[in-house]
Amino acid sequence: MRYYKGEDFDSLVKEGVHVIDFYADWCGPCKMLGSILEEINDVDIIKVNVDTYSDLANKFRIMSIPHLVFYKDGEVISSSVGFIDKETLLEKIEETKSSR
Repeated sequence: MRYYKGEDFDSLVKEGVHVIDFYADWCGPCKMLGSILEEINDVDIIKVNVDTYSDLANKFRIMSIPHLVFYKDGEVISSSVGFIDKETLLEKIEETKSSR
């Protein structure tokens, strides 16, 4: 897991499977989901603080957090808004890996 620090976003997600976690430090459900994300190590997880990087959050039209966006080879495969359990998260990751 790594934190987005203003890099060129498109180049970060260009190849491979990525889970983008839009979150805020003050968000309780984000913290609960964050502890689950820490247990996942077979995909690249990029955490984006919506308060710090509101421009990126606006680009994705993030209205509620936590908000996960699942990428494969530079394309959005799916997204999820709100807290999800570990089993659901793992299913979404597998769906992303096996897409196209």
